[in-house]
Amino acid sequence: MSGLPWEVVLMLGQTIEKVLPITLIVAVVFSVLSHFWACNPGKPWWQKRELVTDMVYWFFVPVFARVLRIGFLVLGAGVIFKIHDADELIAFYENGHGPLAQLPEWLQGLLFIVLADFMLYWTHRLFHGGEFWKYHAVHHSSEDLDWISAARFHPINLVLGTIAVDVILLMAGISPNVMIWVGPFTTFHSAFVHANLNWTLGPFKYVLATPVFHRWHHTAMEEGGNTNFAGTFPLWDIMFGTFRMPEGQLPAEYGKDEATMPGEFAGQLAFPFRR
Repeated sequence: MSGLPWEVVLMLGQTIEKVLPITLIVAVVFSVLSHFWACNPGKPWWQKRELVTDMVYWFFVPVFARVLRIGFLVLGAGVIFKIHDADELIAFYENGHGPLAQLPEWLQGLLFIVLADFMLYWTHRLFHGGEFWKYHAVHHSSEDLDWISAARFHPINLVLGTIAVDVILLMAGISPNVMIWVGPFTTFHSAFVHANLNWTLGPFKYVLATPVFHRWHHTAMEEGGNTNFAGTFPLWDIMFGTFRMPEGQLPAEYGKDEATMPGEFAGQLAFPFRR
């Protein structure tokens, strides 16, 4: 096996090798925490309905995102920067380029997280309206919301959301090296806000997205499903009038707006096109 197929297989193996230890750590951490501080009573995550579906997403999404991210970066380099040679591509992206690459790597990482979250806030709102909702509805279909639900995203949602934002920022010049620690942070924090925890972090609820903050977003639309769009920083919701965290209340039910969503992975991928 040689050429492109082998490169894809290699990326598959590398990605799964990185995801597996993170998954084990996340599973243990949130299993223990939710035992003591559960937001909603019920079965533990490993006994929930559609667990197999969520596990498929959990490993499919990082592989899919990595392959597409690299593909779009290569395409962008060719179209915008007229770079086509493989070695030149590697040299161009390896440590970033332009003014942003001159910044300290920690500052590049911080910029990446803040700018990505701001852009994702608006793409998230976009996916809550019109024809875009049928793709994002897949993410909102989980009735047994827990950390493993964090990766349940339709590929179209991923391409027009997370992957597009990553590509824009990396093409703008931020070094891909920041992904070494930005990637694990976003994975862990995404699992954290979906975890079955009753944590609000008190006054810090305005600084960092928490499980209760995001679980309100997964309730029915009239209850809170059209609020709390920020992934990391609730500041965007505060600034643009979409913040919701009722004092002394906890969300109770999830996924009710998409009760007709198929429970299996393939059915969910096909759902937007059959709708």
